[in-house]
Amino acid sequence: MGVDLNLQAELDIIAIGRACIDLNAVEYNRPMEETMTFRKYVGGSPANIAIGISRLGLKAGFIGKLSDDQHGRFIQQYMADAGVDTSHMVIDHEGHKTGLAFTEIKSPEECSILMYRDEVADLFLYPSEVSEAYIKRSKILLVSGTALAKSPSREAALKAVQLAKKNNVKVVFELDYRPYTWESEAETSVYYTLVAQQSDIVIGTRDEYDVMENRQNTKNEKTVNHLFQYSPELVVIKHGVEGSYAYTKSGKIYRGKAYKTKVLKTFGAGDSYASAFLYALIKGKDIETALKYGSASAAIVVSRHSSSEAMPTVQEIEKFISERSEEKVVNR
Repeated sequence: MGVDLNLQAELDIIAIGRACIDLNAVEYNRPMEETMTFRKYVGGSPANIAIGISRLGLKAGFIGKLSDDQHGRFIQQYMADAGVDTSHMVIDHEGHKTGLAFTEIKSPEECSILMYRDEVADLFLYPSEVSEAYIKRSKILLVSGTALAKSPSREAALKAVQLAKKNNVKVVFELDYRPYTWESEAETSVYYTLVAQQSDIVIGTRDEYDVMENRQNTKNEKTVNHLFQYSPELVVIKHGVEGSYAYTKSGKIYRGKAYKTKVLKTFGAGDSYASAFLYALIKGKDIETALKYGSASAAIVVSRHSSSEAMPTVQEIEKFISERSEEKVVNR
């Protein structure tokens, strides 16, 4: 697969970053102004990925900061019940609250998210709250881009990357760009580039790579050629319905096609893609298979109401792929 893992490590992946509350509209096909009921889920890209990895039968851990209130307790309990190791989730004692995301589902094509992320607990994770002994227990450290948006979370994430590299723990950077948390795209570019260059695997959409490079419509080849001058061994660039591409440092290119599905909403696809893609790599499957797993998992989650609770099992992913294999041959 191009990335050698420490197979003796007890945990398969530790994610660092945000865990928050998603309040998803129960009423579809109407604007948020008219929506009266929402359903509560755990949200936040790295939390979703940890839950997704755990749902697939691997061992996931999480480093993050939770509010000292009902929302924080709900997140910790939900993630523990999902099988995620929550021993290094830190409780905030400075009065910071959990981030909230309200989602609007006007139509499968028109979904929006209204975020409340000012002074939220997850952005107040301090470097001193990141444990080297804990990171050493994992094969992979997954860093989500949002953790880099503000200090002290930014420094905590950078420290985690340094500790992972020191201890032969592979670093996966999921770009997870959310413009509302950042001061400017120029600032995003600085920190994204810093972490991407130190990572072993980088995953994101073409638009997210454009933000990292602080320019528009960059060709994939230019992006990967730059990153391959540094640590990355594998770069995944997603192009929505056009599918995704994986590039290896050795020069190989793989294409994963997007699966057709009945779309309910667009959010959650990236997190489910990352969890299934990484699951396949950790299990020693080839990159082509990992792309199929990622695409299938994303297709399953966009057809369901939540992100975290919708994360599929291995059986669901494999059944989905097998049912569509003939259909894909016809569509070529």
